[in-house]
Amino acid sequence: MVDQFIAAGPNSELTLRVSVATLSRVAFPHPDDGVPMLALEHKATTVPGDAGSQVIVKAQPFGGAIRILDLKRLGQIAGTFNFDSEKSRTEGDFRIYIRPSKWEDVRDFCIQQMKASTGSVLEHDSARELVEEFEDALGIQLKPGQYSLNPIGIALENEPVPTTNLRASGYPTARIYQVDEAQIQDPDLGRLMVANSQKHPFWVLRDLALDHARVGGQGRANAMLVAPLEQVRDVILATPVNQRGEPLKFKDTLLDGNVGALFNDIAIPRYFHLH
Repeated sequence: MVDQFIAAGPNSELTLRVSVATLSRVAFPHPDDGVPMLALEHKATTVPGDAGSQVIVKAQPFGGAIRILDLKRLGQIAGTFNFDSEKSRTEGDFRIYIRPSKWEDVRDFCIQQMKASTGSVLEHDSARELVEEFEDALGIQLKPGQYSLNPIGIALENEPVPTTNLRASGYPTARIYQVDEAQIQDPDLGRLMVANSQKHPFWVLRDLALDHARVGGQGRANAMLVAPLEQVRDVILATPVNQRGEPLKFKDTLLDGNVGALFNDIAIPRYFHLH
């Protein structure tokens, strides 16, 4: 029931993309005054175009794809499915194409597995993604004693929307997020995060990504955006309710639409929160 990877095309029956991932609300008290801070992954990506390269700069929650540990078991629920890319297939990432008629079955199965205390066929290890992305942004190895992880819940994006993922551009995607809070407990790490954010405003990240592309790289740059938690909340709350799931302007950059999924106490029609 699990085919070898092929890209889903417009004539395929497998036209609904499903992404199941972790999101971490990375929070810490400012080391100088104790103000609650939120840290986001600040990313610049160079996109080639006919009129020249364009750089997309945005801030998004730390996190990444949940891994599928048992393809056969998933196939019993989803029927035939394909991964959205060779990279996802190789790593077992839950970024797949399914028949739209199978969405409710796959959704309910994923939620059940994410809530299971043992024996889940999905590896939802927020710590793994957090360590990898801190290394990308700060160039350091995050250690267990520097943070704690606590579950917040599950954020369900039940209505498919087109993805901006370049490997699957334009395909409707339904998303399920496991949301945790990562509380940074090391003041020295907090200082490093604040300094990294100050040194990498959007125009610095943009230029770094362009420089990376010029020397033959993928044209990417990673850093952190650190801001008072209440400032981010205020930007979301000041936005009309039906637009809160869209990318939002924040200072000189954009907050990705899924930043709102970190706040289960703010009404955002795009997300349904489960506990």
